[in-house]
Amino acid sequence: MEHKYTSFKEFYPYYLQEHSNPTCRLLHFIGSILVLLVVFYAVWTSQFVFLWLIPVIGYGFAWVGHFFFEKNRPATFTYPVYSLAGDWVMFKDILVGKISILK
Repeated sequence: MEHKYTSFKEFYPYYLQEHSNPTCRLLHFIGSILVLLVVFYAVWTSQFVFLWLIPVIGYGFAWVGHFFFEKNRPATFTYPVYSLAGDWVMFKDILVGKISILK
């Protein structure tokens, strides 16, 4: 039986375990940067039609990392809210050097 997480604090260590492959983490990081760039571009230019790219880019990079490198099922399918929060916390942790995207 799979563990049911009831808090993000409890979930995040599991999330990191599911992202142990450096290439998977790198793909998540790239996807997150591209999502931010799309948001800034759409807002800056008032071309909000580009916002539809956000889930395609964000999930696309992440899922390639999971299916081809991590070889696991993305946590998004079971814990969509915690997983989204985990993406951004991991992004921040990579930016500040707490998590490495290198081996």
